[in-house]
Amino acid sequence: MRKEFSMSDDKIIINFTNKYCKTFETLLESEAFRKVIDVYIKSIKKKNTTTFKFLKTSLETDDIAEIREHLAKVFKYLTVMGVKEIAKGSPKYEKLVLNRDELIEVVEELYLFWRKLERYTLVDGGKIEEGIGAVSFTEANAEFSNLILKLYRKVEKHIIGNPPKVFRQIPAGGNACIMITPVVWPIPKGYEVLEDIPFIDSMLIETPFITYPKKSTRDGMFTEVYKNPLNYCNINGDHWFCYPAKVGESLAYIYFHKDYMSHGVSLCNLFEMARKEECRGRKPDLVYVFGASDDDNDLKTVFYHDKENDIMLGYINHSDEVDYFGYIKKMSLTLHNLRMIDKGYLPIHGAMVNIVLNNGKTANVVIMGDSGAGKSESIEAFRALSEDYISEMTVIFDDMGTFKIKNDKIYGYGTEIGAFVRLDDLDAGYSFKELDRSVFMNPDKVNARIVIPITEYKDVVAKHDVDMFLYANNYEENGDSLSFFDNVDDALKVFRAGNRMAKGTTTEYGLVGSYFANPFGPVQRQDQCEPLLQDYFQRMFDQGVKVGQLRTRLGIKGNEHNGPKEAATEILKYITGEKELKMLEDDE
Repeated sequence: MRKEFSMSDDKIIINFTNKYCKTFETLLESEAFRKVIDVYIKSIKKKNTTTFKFLKTSLETDDIAEIREHLAKVFKYLTVMGVKEIAKGSPKYEKLVLNRDELIEVVEELYLFWRKLERYTLVDGGKIEEGIGAVSFTEANAEFSNLILKLYRKVEKHIIGNPPKVFRQIPAGGNACIMITPVVWPIPKGYEVLEDIPFIDSMLIETPFITYPKKSTRDGMFTEVYKNPLNYCNINGDHWFCYPAKVGESLAYIYFHKDYMSHGVSLCNLFEMARKEECRGRKPDLVYVFGASDDDNDLKTVFYHDKENDIMLGYINHSDEVDYFGYIKKMSLTLHNLRMIDKGYLPIHGAMVNIVLNNGKTANVVIMGDSGAGKSESIEAFRALSEDYISEMTVIFDDMGTFKIKNDKIYGYGTEIGAFVRLDDLDAGYSFKELDRSVFMNPDKVNARIVIPITEYKDVVAKHDVDMFLYANNYEENGDSLSFFDNVDDALKVFRAGNRMAKGTTTEYGLVGSYFANPFGPVQRQDQCEPLLQDYFQRMFDQGVKVGQLRTRLGIKGNEHNGPKEAATEILKYITGEKELKMLEDDE
């Protein structure tokens, strides 16, 4: 049975099914309130702040439990009466309540402490009537937030004596609320530890959703193991959740520990959530276990090809070193790519966009490159180009896609409905315009990221012609922004080398390379991938696909914005057949 309340580091989970507070009294008497107060007092005691000194002096104790009980009682009083009445009725609190400025500081500090926590609320869909009763899933979090706001305002009003003149309606409940449900699927031998973990059925996010994971870069590569890693791990189902994802055409069950709640929740902006009807009784193509504990202290970022059960299994054990969204995203995509290679398809680490011009002409452009090469940034640069030319633009994939041969022709398919993009490389205005649906990660640090939904799933899995296939060259300052190869060998030489100037998106620096610019499947399966490269590139040249280089110059200092913009402009010039774009003159 999941607990009423759990807290780990700066993350809290409140189980509405076990305890749903509807009144000030039930809130102030709840386990959650007691725990938050305890942690707050502990933190100010450790720092010996002015606020703690005030509490210690006025309550004549430095014991955390005693201070917590006194504060809870005083807050109860403050919901119905002013400070003078409290001082008169309870003389022992006179020093506390009559020092209004100091008491207000305590309230403000506590409220700020609460709001800085990552707050998640939980509803068990199978037991909803036992807990929150008639309150709906979406209403539950809103009413809880309003209750906290009312308590905060009521307490401050009775301290100050007057209500505030300006009210700021800041979300004070859960940053996210999830509804879970049990899902039975044919679990093979070796996967029994996953049996009792509930699936996420629905999710509500209070945007902008801002998280502060411990890491802001990803390190190393995912390696293959030849024994099921689940045989050696420990999993307590009460601390785990499963996000059922559609990764392209693959069904993935992504299991994550509650300590990585922010990453699990952020998946809703990246991968289409599968419905429980699509999961019930169905074995997935991919299984990913993120954050398990095992007897080995070494960090494991591994995958296992379970041929017997036809499952690609990813496994990363619990560590602060993997507290970064890139680990949950890239492993999911690696598993998908490995499956695609086994099917004879070619995974593409890149971005694909369908451009429709005002004159009706269309073009499907694929820009390939490893992390930081400028593929996503170049596509985002299209958004800044004038509507004088573009009537519609659909991003098919932003990071990872697949080329498939259907009826002897190459088509492009996507994997994700969202984008995981460096905040620094986006147009500032664009990121602000998308506040209402975005997830921000470490916005105050280097390699700050945003996860944003950009594409409908139906467009992701639909087949799309490939008109242009370009390598994102971020490391060469000289040369045309757009150029094309005239033979397969020259093209393969550049694409196969996968060179880029590392931008701090991983722990790499300087000019680096990886096979086919894709360390998420092709690097691990080079022997399988090489004949696919030969076949697919020959077909593209035979079918008239324009294969070339796009110099984004993103890795060259001073070109972070102009480089992708110029690259996008050259593509648009090529598509339109015009030497100059009128809107560029208008922009100046």
